[in-house]
Amino acid sequence: MSTGRLENIPEQCEYYIGNVYDEEILTQLEKYHFEAIIHIAGQSSGEVSFEDPVYDFNTNAMSTLLLLQFAKRKGIQKFIYASSMSVYGDHEEELVDELSLTVPKSFYAVGKLASENYMRIFSSYGIQTTALRFFNVYGIGQNMDNLKQGMFSIYLAQGIDNHHILVKGSKDRFRDFVYIDDVVDGVLFAMNRTDGAPFEVFNISTGKKKTVEELVTTIQEQLPWDVTVEYVEGTPGDQHGIYGDNQKAKELLQWEPEVDFEEGSAKMIRWALERRRK
Repeated sequence: MSTGRLENIPEQCEYYIGNVYDEEILTQLEKYHFEAIIHIAGQSSGEVSFEDPVYDFNTNAMSTLLLLQFAKRKGIQKFIYASSMSVYGDHEEELVDELSLTVPKSFYAVGKLASENYMRIFSSYGIQTTALRFFNVYGIGQNMDNLKQGMFSIYLAQGIDNHHILVKGSKDRFRDFVYIDDVVDGVLFAMNRTDGAPFEVFNISTGKKKTVEELVTTIQEQLPWDVTVEYVEGTPGDQHGIYGDNQKAKELLQWEPEVDFEEGSAKMIRWALERRRK
C-alpha cells in the first residue's frame, strides 16, 4: 500500500497485500486459476526512480518478470501491462506512435521498456501480452497525497492545500492528458482483443497536447480562491513533451478516448474540492 488505499478495494474482491516483486506473495496465489493478469502495480514516478533506482527496478521490471513466470507456470493466457509514454523520451517530432524510437530518460522509463521486452519474449510461450503505453493519466480517485507523481494531481493538491503551485520545470513543457475512465476502457478492450498477435503495444492517449501553463491556468480558473504560481528548476529525467498517436488502438482495439480535457478537468477539480471538505 505504498501509494494505494485500502478503502479503494471493492468489498467483493479478495486481496493480498505485499510487494509484487516478492515471490512469497505469488506463492499465495498458486491455488487459484486466472484467465488474465492485469499488471498495474509498481512505483510510477520518474523523480523517485532517481532517488532509488533499485527499488524502481524491483517494482517495475522485476515484478513483471516474476508475474510472467507465474503466468507461464499457471497457463494464464493473457497478460496486460501498464507501460508508459516515458519510454519514448523526447523527440523532435512531438507526435509519437508505437514505431517511434524509444529513448528513456529516467530509470522508471528503462524499467517500463525492459518489462515490454520481457513480455515480447514470454509471448512465445503462448501468453498473449499487451503493453499499454499510458500517457498522463488523471481523474477522480487519483492519489492527491503523492506530490512526486501525476502532474495534474500534484498541481491541484498544491492549489487546494497551499493556494500556491510550485512548478518544477518550464511552463512550456506539455503532456497528453488522458482521463481515467478512458484508460480503464483501454485495459478492458485490451483484455478482449482478437487480432491474434502474441505481443502488441498500444498508445493510450488523446493525440492532443496541453502545456504546463495551460494546465496551471485551468486549475487557477476553477478553484474558488486566488492561486499563485512559482516556477523553479526541473527534476532529473523529466520529458519536455510528446503526445501520442492513438490510431493503432482505434483500429485494433476499437478504442478511443471519450472524455475531453475540459470535461475531465472539471470533474477532477470538483471531486478534489469535495474530498478536501470532508
